Amino acid sequence: MDIRVAEYSDYESIAKLHAQSWRMNYQGVMDAVYLRDEVDEERSLIWQTRLINPPINQHVVLAEEGNQLCGFICAFGNHDFDKGSIIESLHVAPEYQGKGLAKLLIREATEWIQHYFPDTGVYLEVTEENIKAIQFYDHLGGLHEMDRIWHTPCGCDISEWIYTWETPQAILSAVE
Repeated sequence: MDIRVAEYSDYESIAKLHAQSWRMNYQGVMDAVYLRDEVDEERSLIWQTRLINPPINQHVVLAEEGNQLCGFICAFGNHDFDKGSIIESLHVAPEYQGKGLAKLLIREATEWIQHYFPDTGVYLEVTEENIKAIQFYDHLGGLHEMDRIWHTPCGCDISEWIYTWETPQAILSAVE
């Protein structure tokens, strides 16, 4: 398994995995037409934009085997004044789930946060229907701090939970 920082040329494979993950995890939660007809193009535009001229506080890491993207993570350092740095995206291809790849990607992103933004907290957002992800974040010692509504790209309003950790080190300790 190779781990590396994403480049602009990776946007299509990242978008494809992101869209596939949303189709799997948000079936019956997000608009079916959006998931069937629009998510690929919308995610492609998002990732092209993010990677063409990335902000200094963005970090995207890929896990690959051969030329296949197995998973990725995206973090934004010091994203929120109160909550700190955000783990904005974490997606693992279905055939690589349950093999420790999500932990590896979390460690990579959190080490970057620890290096550049050590005095901030870390947080992420997860839909309340994503039970597997919630169990994973509980296992990593995340605190379900608040609930809010996510206004999705397809116009749906979905309940999501905000998980927080006081420091990047709190996550690093949990994944080791």
